[in-house]
Amino acid sequence: MTTPTVTKMSAKEVTRFIIGKEALFILDVRNEDAYQDWKIEGEGIVSINIPYYELLDEIEPALKQLPPEQPVLVVCAKEGSSQFVAEQLAEAGRKDVFYLEGGMKGWSEYLEPVKIADLSQGGELYQFVRMGKGCLSYMIISEGEAAIIDSARMTDAYQQLLADKGAVLTHVMDTHLHADHISGGRTLAAKYDAQYHLPPKDAEEVTFDYTKLVEGSNIVVGKEEIIVQPIYTPGHTIGSTSFIIDDQYLLSGDILFIESIGRPDLAGLAEDWVGDLRETLYARYKQLPEHLMVLPAHFASPSELGEDGRVAGQLGVLYQHNPGLHIHDEEEFRRTVTENLPPQPHAYQDIRKTNMGKLEPDEDTQREMEIGPNRCAVHDN
Repeated sequence: MTTPTVTKMSAKEVTRFIIGKEALFILDVRNEDAYQDWKIEGEGIVSINIPYYELLDEIEPALKQLPPEQPVLVVCAKEGSSQFVAEQLAEAGRKDVFYLEGGMKGWSEYLEPVKIADLSQGGELYQFVRMGKGCLSYMIISEGEAAIIDSARMTDAYQQLLADKGAVLTHVMDTHLHADHISGGRTLAAKYDAQYHLPPKDAEEVTFDYTKLVEGSNIVVGKEEIIVQPIYTPGHTIGSTSFIIDDQYLLSGDILFIESIGRPDLAGLAEDWVGDLRETLYARYKQLPEHLMVLPAHFASPSELGEDGRVAGQLGVLYQHNPGLHIHDEEEFRRTVTENLPPQPHAYQDIRKTNMGKLEPDEDTQREMEIGPNRCAVHDN
């Protein structure tokens, strides 16, 4: 008997469902603990979990739980198990059944480019949404030059946009030493012979050369002087640095998110950094113009996605609605950002060491280190 052909669905196609808030039913066949820790979510997404081993001999339990007229996507860790289950569903007569290409590992690594704006001097600003990980990175392009901020480990999407725009990468920046994902900054800087910028207070233990981010120094991108201005805003790490672009956009790193604020505990110095975090959020940022559009380095929930997939919020509006900006008692603020926090990111200490250059894990190990959601926010959804 010929096995029915089933179709794989790419991470890009799943992203389209989430951004468009379209209905998609997911049968996740990973073990229950993996599913509970991290799964595909979105306003139009409904998912159930039936571990693969429960479906090896009998597919009927899954068939009974699937909606009659709706696309069904089968998901596993790497792809193989979901393909097998999808084929069993199709053989049993189920139509419109797909499996996720690359599994959750592929989902974790996909970057969706979103154009944020045309800048006032003719440049462009792009946001790269890592939907499966909640990470955000940025590219500024002007007059054939480009800068990338908070690069992901996977660099193909950036290289593709650079090629499409005919731009040369001249600057790479990380707002801080990341603990939840491996930066692609050094890789990109080496490939394009670009300057790699880091906050010096976060880079005291790095093993490689870098250019120091210093408050008040401008980084020029292009002949029209699109200015990226570092603003020293400690709290998430002691060196956390923000950027203002075109007097319109505030790249806040992991200090301020759309629905939350950054956590100060990922270097083991939460008690020491609480005051810095509060000073940044309640004083330094408070002095900035309210019209600035905040572009963070992470998001925690699909509810933070705009209609086109972008993650952004006006600073003045965030001061009205973000719960992390309404903790006026200092002791309550200290407790909020140091106690009862979400679990720390998977392998975060090894990720920090990798970003310092102290570890050089192979590609498979890097994938394993990054598996799971980001957990950089105090109020994780």
